Amino acid sequence: MNPTRLTAIIRKEVYHLLRDYRSLYLAFAIPLLLIMLFGYALSLDVDRVETVVVDYDKSRLSRDFIRKLDASSYFNIAAYLPRVQDAVGYLDRDAAKVAIVIAPDFMKNLQAEREAQLQILIEGSDPNFAGIIRGYLTAFTEQYNQQLLLEFLNRRGMEAIQPPVDGRIRIWFNEDLESRNFIIPGIIAIIIMIVGALLTSLVIAREYENGTMETLKSLPVKAGELLLGKAIPYFFIGFTDVLVAMLLGQLLFGVVMKGNFLLMMAATALYLCVALALGLLISSATKSQLVANQVAILITYLPSVLLSNFVFPIVNMPKVLQAITYIVPARYYIDILGGIYLRNTGFTYLWPSMATLAFIALGLAGLNYVLLKKEGL
Repeated sequence: MNPTRLTAIIRKEVYHLLRDYRSLYLAFAIPLLLIMLFGYALSLDVDRVETVVVDYDKSRLSRDFIRKLDASSYFNIAAYLPRVQDAVGYLDRDAAKVAIVIAPDFMKNLQAEREAQLQILIEGSDPNFAGIIRGYLTAFTEQYNQQLLLEFLNRRGMEAIQPPVDGRIRIWFNEDLESRNFIIPGIIAIIIMIVGALLTSLVIAREYENGTMETLKSLPVKAGELLLGKAIPYFFIGFTDVLVAMLLGQLLFGVVMKGNFLLMMAATALYLCVALALGLLISSATKSQLVANQVAILITYLPSVLLSNFVFPIVNMPKVLQAITYIVPARYYIDILGGIYLRNTGFTYLWPSMATLAFIALGLAGLNYVLLKKEGL
């Protein structure tokens, strides 16, 4: 490895980056745009659900039920309607997600110690969203029933019945159940793939298209020197983007890393090496910038979003897709991000994922070296 030749290749790539404003745009503007869009637009939290009410009873207890439902942070009473048909119209137009219909004898039945009828209509085109809403409403109704039971026992001068099982739930690692606490770290993995794989997938293909690859072959440049010289500028760009993403995540969204910063940087360096090596391999194999860009999107960006446990849980996927996720590098890096950002775990627990990333990086680097040696470097 000759330092002079390596420095010359790095300088050449830096000059090209400075001349090519599109690459700089991809390197800095798109990552910033991604963290803003993902941070503000992508949210898996279900709250302030638009709800309409049809109250045929119009009694004190029915108004009390509606008022307590509206006071919760999960539901927002958008309209009080006279008929069920009007509520159905709101659901049809997607103007509301939930319709609650209170029967005419709601208070009368409760006071007579009979079952009171309450109909709840949920717009279920999104099954996950509807399932969460149903869980909220079930918990709210059970809590309201307990309140009515306590009032009934107090009127009779009886003590409250203690349930045989007292489940005390405590949330660890993400106490407020905020989706942005795992979405923001996950965006870092996407940013690295954009900067590392998408940009480097063009660098060697560009040499082929411009006809300068033959010139490089005639020079005393080794395959390893060419790979390192092409990768190093993008390595530092990727690191800069990661630091900016971490800073924005903390300033804009309040997502603070709980774990060790140096361990985070070490894992990021490994994942960056994987992304750079994968991008260079695509570039060397395709020899076309257009084809390389399309292939890079298919095998780097999309798997990083869909098959990495970032948005879609792997345990819910078919067995075949679960097996495929083991070759997706983002799966291991997002596992590391979750451990460092949320669980404050150390190297003792994260080393298997880091070792896997190191193994993948070495394997891809070896394939790159062999491919360029076959080209005559």
